[in-house]
Amino acid sequence: MTARPTVRDAATPRTRSTATGPTAARALTAALRAQVLSGALAPGAPLREEALAAEHGVSRHTVRTALAALAAERLVTAQEYRGVRVARLDDDEVRSLQHLRAALECEAVHLVAARHRAPWPDHVLAPARAAVAELAGTDPADWAAVQGAHAAVHLALVAAAGSPRLTDAYASLGAEVALLLLHARPRYDVAGLVAEHTAYLADVQVRGAVAVREHLTHLADVLHPPA
Repeated sequence: MTARPTVRDAATPRTRSTATGPTAARALTAALRAQVLSGALAPGAPLREEALAAEHGVSRHTVRTALAALAAERLVTAQEYRGVRVARLDDDEVRSLQHLRAALECEAVHLVAARHRAPWPDHVLAPARAAVAELAGTDPADWAAVQGAHAAVHLALVAAAGSPRLTDAYASLGAEVALLLLHARPRYDVAGLVAEHTAYLADVQVRGAVAVREHLTHLADVLHPPA
């Protein structure tokens, strides 16, 4: 079984971490994020302050700061009487996330299409195509790399619109989209993702927003098939 990354892994072994304040909180946030997005922490798993503080050698204040950061990324949820738990993506949450992605991605595609007729110029599509090539070269066992390359395809497509605010808004969904892809992992492989996104980049130039919505709806349907 692969050992979970902890704050101590990057520090001199001591009873407590040598990192303090914001540095310790950032390190713990990164460690817990990696555990959630790798599946080491399963959906619904409880995250208890006292246990995490002891495991990672940090204060409970640092744990609270890290959990608040993960909650802002929607990777964990905090509920009264139930505490903090790793987020679950039920049908409503999956479709809500995909609707938000579609709104941003459709607007980006609309802006690109307003400037360029199909087929779009090579320089417009080059970053997204490079991301697909990177996806094709990832090790299927390194799901974090797969997640990163997948995210880069969509972010490059949005960035092609030339709107920093639109790109920033889309990038802010990155952790939640990675969690979504983790849930889809049993139904996808790297070759399938590459084929799907290669076809998507061709389709979106011709059909625009319709292609965006179909692509994103497909993933939601894979996870939660319509009744």
